[in-house]
Amino acid sequence: MSLCKRCNQLPDPLAEQGVLYIAPPVSLTFNHLCEAIRGIGIAFSLFAKEIIAVDIIPGVLEKLGTLLPSVLSRAEMIDSRALLLPRGQNPTIQELLQVQPLYRLVSRIQGDWLIEILKENRITTFFQPIVHCHEPERIFAYECLLRGKDRDGGILYPGRIFDVARDADLLFQLDRIARIRAIEEATRHGIPSNLFINFNPSSVYDPTTCLRTTIEAVHDAGIPPERVVFEVVESEQINDVKHLAKILDHYRNAGFQVALDDLGAGYSSLNVLTHLRPDFVKLDLELVRDVDKDAYKGEITMKLLELSQRLQVKTIAEGIERPEEWRWLKSHGADYGQGYLFAKPACPPPLPPWPEALHCWDAS
Repeated sequence: MSLCKRCNQLPDPLAEQGVLYIAPPVSLTFNHLCEAIRGIGIAFSLFAKEIIAVDIIPGVLEKLGTLLPSVLSRAEMIDSRALLLPRGQNPTIQELLQVQPLYRLVSRIQGDWLIEILKENRITTFFQPIVHCHEPERIFAYECLLRGKDRDGGILYPGRIFDVARDADLLFQLDRIARIRAIEEATRHGIPSNLFINFNPSSVYDPTTCLRTTIEAVHDAGIPPERVVFEVVESEQINDVKHLAKILDHYRNAGFQVALDDLGAGYSSLNVLTHLRPDFVKLDLELVRDVDKDAYKGEITMKLLELSQRLQVKTIAEGIERPEEWRWLKSHGADYGQGYLFAKPACPPPLPPWPEALHCWDAS
């Protein structure tokens, strides 16, 4: 069976020589663009009416990646069209099919550092414990969380990494590498408990091909499939529930469990729950925060916990930071807890006792 090229191949870095054609949507954008490019001394000409041809030499793309977001709005960059070709080669019909939004090209320019990180395997994993709510010194599982490393070994946090990956069309590759790396790092640290491994459903076309290397990595590591829980991230943004159900069925058929995050976030999360029927649900951290003090949040969270119990779905309350939140959740039937009260994500995986929380258990 062939591997998914979309997931397993990284694009080459953008060419440092050539001509960049930019077609702005309106005359006002065209004028702003010409003025800005001229202002930083980059050579350009007019290819056709209101179509700019920028001469690309080493360093120019990097300058444009900084300049363009400062002079054009996001909408202008989305509506402008861009095509990068070798110098001396006029656009053909075939090449015009490769025209992309200028915003996507700028994201690729800014994201060349991410391609470099992925190619050099500078992706690592931090681990955050998920504990039994009634016995918080007992670890039930670890969630595997992506981190990047800069050239000096400094930690790069996931927010910008995933933002660039989405905009630069690198989410498929990043998501796959993050899953594989989580399995490798968990094996290296000899984690004996369950593992929660995140995946974004929008990064999977066909589960049979896209998830093949992930499943093989679990088997090669000798991890029993029943100890691995694949967690759907950004579940409040799911658009194609049928496609996601197909992915989850593929995981289940391979012996894994599945989890849905952010229950209670987004108007459609309960509807998604009825279709997907996960083994675990995570309560949205906005519901967990101050749940002991906010009667409105408390009522909603209590009903979600009751519903999950009736459906025999295990619940994980994430984002617990205060002892009072943990006590409230424990008394209302949450199965597991996760948050800074117990431990922050770290590598190597944090182990009990939890220093910042030792004082609170006896007061429960």
